[in-house]
Amino acid sequence: MAQLYLVRHGQASFGAADYDKLSDIGHKQSLLLGQYFAERDITFDSVVTGDMRRHKETAAGIQKGGETAIPVITDSGWNEFDFDAVVSAYLAVNPLIRPAADAPRSEFYRLLKSAMFAWSQQEIGSNLPESWDQFTGRVAEAVERICASGAKNVLVASSGGAIAITMMNMLGLTVDKTVNFNLQIKNTSINHFFFNRDGIQLSSFNNVGHLDLPGHKSLITYS
Repeated sequence: MAQLYLVRHGQASFGAADYDKLSDIGHKQSLLLGQYFAERDITFDSVVTGDMRRHKETAAGIQKGGETAIPVITDSGWNEFDFDAVVSAYLAVNPLIRPAADAPRSEFYRLLKSAMFAWSQQEIGSNLPESWDQFTGRVAEAVERICASGAKNVLVASSGGAIAITMMNMLGLTVDKTVNFNLQIKNTSINHFFFNRDGIQLSSFNNVGHLDLPGHKSLITYS
């Protein structure tokens, strides 16, 4: 069977004016992942990203670290959902739970979890860029395009939400478990699958072997 290495983007710029770019740590994570692949003779005949900047920068860092230059295919089906819009819609319905501006990052994660669940249950209105069903459907279609591509070893740089939905669709997870998966996915983690034209099977989840080393453990991040 062919293999899919579905990678979450490197650490983005949380709290900055433009979240959709890698931080310095994110660039280091991506470069180390490319080196990790090269050291293990893991090569790709196809590289795919969503059309978000953090996806493209992650793929570029991986290729730089691995000293490869495979043309990148852009597929917006792998884009993250608009979490700012989902959280804003949730707070419009639940204004009293808005975290303080200086609240710890964990408060934002709890808010995002609640907002995602409410979104999935159609509890925060319909004035959003896409519905939960539209999001899950486009991710499923992106997976189907990989399975039908004929490629043997595929690298995809995407986001936590899209990875969690891939797991949900494949394993039949509940929404609650899917949201929990989303918040556990580490930056530049490898989610490894085998696939063919008939479907996709999980091999490993959330692996950061390139970071889980004494000299790099400080680079393990979740945002």
